[in-house]
Amino acid sequence: MKTVKLTEKDFLAKVADYKANPREWIYLGEKPAIIDFYADWCGPCKMIAPILEELADEYSEDIVIYKVDTETEQELAAAFGIRSIPSILFIPMKGSPQMAQGALPKATLKEAIDEILLGKKN
Repeated sequence: MKTVKLTEKDFLAKVADYKANPREWIYLGEKPAIIDFYADWCGPCKMIAPILEELADEYSEDIVIYKVDTETEQELAAAFGIRSIPSILFIPMKGSPQMAQGALPKATLKEAIDEILLGKKN
């Protein structure tokens, strides 16, 4: 499984329809997810991209990893208050999503996946 690029239309259908439910987070996915808000010109984004591809393979049965290009999906990025990239949104099946910023190392991402998304305690 590879990372999946999302447009705003895809986001509204697969992740959350924040336009219909602006005050309440209702996750529409069937698996926990990560959303990488990135831009093609961003150096740290380029550093984290192959790590996210590896994690998409490694966790293909358990989670989905999406990518949102903040240059082409500016309204979506603005809706989530993205001011610096990469910004990583962790979306568990229950509860609120959690945002992290910066090019996190693979070990930190794995820890967040295990704890936040899969509910595993180390």
